[in-house]
Amino acid sequence: MPTRTIRQFTVLPSIPDRLKALTKLAYNLWWCWHADAVALFRRVEPALFDELDHSPIRLGYAVSQKRLEELSCDESFLAHMDRVSGEFDEYMNRKTWFQEKHAGEAGLKIAYFSMEFGLHESVPVYSGGLGVLAGDHLKSASDLGLPLVGVSLMYREGYFRQYLNNDGWQQELYPENDFFNLPIIPEETDGKPVLVAVDLPGRELKLRIWRVQVGRVPLYLLDADIPENRPEDRTITAQLYGGDTNLRIQQEIVLGIGGMRALAALGQFPTVCHMNEGHAAFSSLERVRILMKDRGLDFATAYESVKAGTAFTTHTPVPAGNDVFQPSQIEGFLGSYIDQLGLDRRSFYALGRQRPDDDGEPFGMTVLAIKMSNTSNGVSALHGHVSRGMWSGMWPTLPKAEVPISSITNGVHTQSWLAPEMGQLFERYLGVQWDSKPVEFAVWNRIEQVPDEELWRTHGKCREKLVAFARFRLKRQLQRRGAPLHEQAAADEVLDPEALTIGFARRFATYKRGDLVFRDVERLKAILNDSAKPVQIIFAGKAHPKDNGGKELIQRVVQMARRAEFRKRVVFLEDYDMNVARHLVHGVDVWLNNPRRPLEASGTSGMKVAVNGGLNLSILDGWWVEGYNRENGFAIGAGEEYSDLKYQDDVESRSIYDLIERELVPVFYQRSTDGLPRGWIHRMKQAIRTLVPAFNTNRMVEDYLSKCYLPAHRREAALNSNGLKPATELAQWRRRMGRDWNGIRVEAFEAAGEQLLRVGQEFPVKVRIALGNAKPDDLDVQLCYGSVDASGDIPEPRSASLSVERTEGGSAIYAGSVPCETSGQFGYTVRVLPKHTNLPNAFEPGLVTWG
Repeated sequence: MPTRTIRQFTVLPSIPDRLKALTKLAYNLWWCWHADAVALFRRVEPALFDELDHSPIRLGYAVSQKRLEELSCDESFLAHMDRVSGEFDEYMNRKTWFQEKHAGEAGLKIAYFSMEFGLHESVPVYSGGLGVLAGDHLKSASDLGLPLVGVSLMYREGYFRQYLNNDGWQQELYPENDFFNLPIIPEETDGKPVLVAVDLPGRELKLRIWRVQVGRVPLYLLDADIPENRPEDRTITAQLYGGDTNLRIQQEIVLGIGGMRALAALGQFPTVCHMNEGHAAFSSLERVRILMKDRGLDFATAYESVKAGTAFTTHTPVPAGNDVFQPSQIEGFLGSYIDQLGLDRRSFYALGRQRPDDDGEPFGMTVLAIKMSNTSNGVSALHGHVSRGMWSGMWPTLPKAEVPISSITNGVHTQSWLAPEMGQLFERYLGVQWDSKPVEFAVWNRIEQVPDEELWRTHGKCREKLVAFARFRLKRQLQRRGAPLHEQAAADEVLDPEALTIGFARRFATYKRGDLVFRDVERLKAILNDSAKPVQIIFAGKAHPKDNGGKELIQRVVQMARRAEFRKRVVFLEDYDMNVARHLVHGVDVWLNNPRRPLEASGTSGMKVAVNGGLNLSILDGWWVEGYNRENGFAIGAGEEYSDLKYQDDVESRSIYDLIERELVPVFYQRSTDGLPRGWIHRMKQAIRTLVPAFNTNRMVEDYLSKCYLPAHRREAALNSNGLKPATELAQWRRRMGRDWNGIRVEAFEAAGEQLLRVGQEFPVKVRIALGNAKPDDLDVQLCYGSVDASGDIPEPRSASLSVERTEGGSAIYAGSVPCETSGQFGYTVRVLPKHTNLPNAFEPGLVTWG
């Protein structure tokens, strides 16, 4: 019978006064993207630091008191600690880029909502790319000094830990996060936890707020696992992406509605909200509710204010990746909330439907996010194009190219993903301030000054470390499975620290085709086992627990790796996390990426490889469409898209083999008289010079600031001025235009010019528009013109606004002309759009009439 406690108490380590700076550093994740700080904690107890997921907090509790006393008298360690502590203090107190460049935007306050944040492996509240991007976003926001806070959930179990059974089938473990051993700080008032609440059917869910400090940026995490809640409700924040849609809607209520209430309780209410994916879309409704309650507004006026101050980013290029809920679920969980918004059910459901009048369409979180946002964007240029097609149903009469969804291409936080050895090289040759100017191409052009020998030797050290790490992890995997001793011993001989090393690590979803390289086993065997020019591949990645197709891919890769002909050349590393990712991107020569185009929204792992001089071998999808320039990596195919997927797999797998055999292997192994692969090193330098300044999160966050945050902040301020009079007027105008739009039509065209013109002339056009109840200034009448194709369509129209010439009764005459800039067959048409000073774009209301 177990012995139950009657009272619990906490024993803290006795940190000597001389080591107090370690505690200060441990509770701010600034340390994890500064190599000297990481090295400081490693010095405390190297093996223990590695064993404890590189967690300074856990290290502090696990290390012996004797060791702490030794360190408090170790002059070398103390000097190291004081140096790092001084760097941290200087970082936190210096004038920031934002303060220098945008001093006039003092009122800006940004809240960045995401279902997950990948900051470091010691804070396991992330699953993969979306979370790591969000974590890098916070780090760059801190570096730049943006007035930004993060909002997410505090998962008791987080995402699963992966292990494989003897058949290579993925198994999942959900170890509990011990909050005591995490760098989280409870938000308290007068010594009591700050609690907020959200309504669930028949009860109230209480939420505790924790804070993770990320440099200058706080990340607030909401926790339902507290005694005030029912046992079943305490599991709402247990797992990331677990459970069914009922759990998902509750988590999204906590994130969006609970997140806004947490910010209000902490005095951190934002002027701009950025929703990273549709999971947080309820936050916009909560802002509307708060405005209605506090300012006595109707929904329409509060909507205008909130919409003005909201930005949305979509990451998912397939419909299945966007959360939808049935009306019955919405009613069950949000029925009383809808009543507080003053909306009837049909009007509320219309907010989440592409086709507002379609009662059979479920309620979509991405649709809600788009409709509630001032700006919406995809995460690469290609993904922006795909997203405009996906969501064109919201603007059914617009050409897809004009659907108001833009793109801001993702990036990575350079310092977080840079090998320390490579960082030292950059410091020697790029200048001591290279890390504070990651977006300046002039800084990265100096990579040409790095001697080839030094760059190659530095990368070789990183590859050696990767091979040693892979051997260690593989041996541990075999021990865990109870493999025979001879198999465990053989793990010490897998991989070759001098061989061309390819990495493939990501979420194992079927569209990413993790087993594509095994399509022709005999050909791959010949490539990998060339005794003079060997090639090796390291795999890692998890499949979603419910994705059996992804698990089958992992199983196939693992079974291939166990074959005798591949055993020394192919390795699968279990339990992919940020630590495994870091070793891989530091040490691989080539990063393989072969999704089905255009299903990779952006991808960022290849960007991390480029930071370290690795080369990408990738389908032209996501970010690589923008990054590839023929000298800085390798492209699989030329951007084709296929309807026959089997044929596509055949073609693109052959392309991979051809590229490895004819380009990668010859260039990698062709050595000059001094033993250096000069051609390969040239490509490494090209990758660093062209990709690192373009694909980093400092550039990305600056883009979000200039294209989303500042326009939203200024528009929100404008609409809220003068007692929200502009917002009220805009709401009234929108209602009027929506009611009267059907009375607006194109009545007649008048083309007074000749049908044959010459370059340099203009083709004059006049249009009569029936105004209905509108005024001429309510309308933007546009000429849409351009070259016509064989069907008489204008594939890529240009537009120009016409001017009001006169009014005649209930109509107005608008005039303008088509410029004849080039020769050919041209045509034009006319469309009418609504026009208002405070609209973010003419297409935003979804109203358009074509001639």
